[in-house]
Amino acid sequence: MFTPKYPTPDTAPAPAVPQTTASAPVVPAAPASAPVAQMAPAPVPAKPTIQLTPGSTLALAAGGGAVALVVGAVLVSMLLAVAITAVSVALVAVVLKSLLKDLNNQR
Repeated sequence: MFTPKYPTPDTAPAPAVPQTTASAPVVPAAPASAPVAQMAPAPVPAKPTIQLTPGSTLALAAGGGAVALVVGAVLVSMLLAVAITAVSVALVAVVLKSLLKDLNNQR
C-alpha cells in the first residue's frame, strides 16, 4: 500500500543518428538550372489609424475619470480599515494596561 508505484519505462526506440565517414566527402547538391523569376515584394498592409472624434474623446475622458474614482475609493477604504484597526489595538492596549495595573495594586 505504501510502496511507490513507478511508471513503466519508455520503450520507444532511440532516434537514429546519421554517421559520416571521413573517406566519403559530402558534395552539395547542384543549384537548379531553371531561372528564378524575380517577384515584386508583397505590399505591406497599412496599419489602421485611430480616429478620435469628439464623442470618443469625451468617452475616454469619462472612462479615465471613472477608473480614477474607483481606484481612489478602494485606496481610501483600505486606509480607513488600517486606521480603525490601529485605534482598536490602541484601545485594547490601554484597557489591558489598566487591568494589569489594578491587578498589581491588589497584591
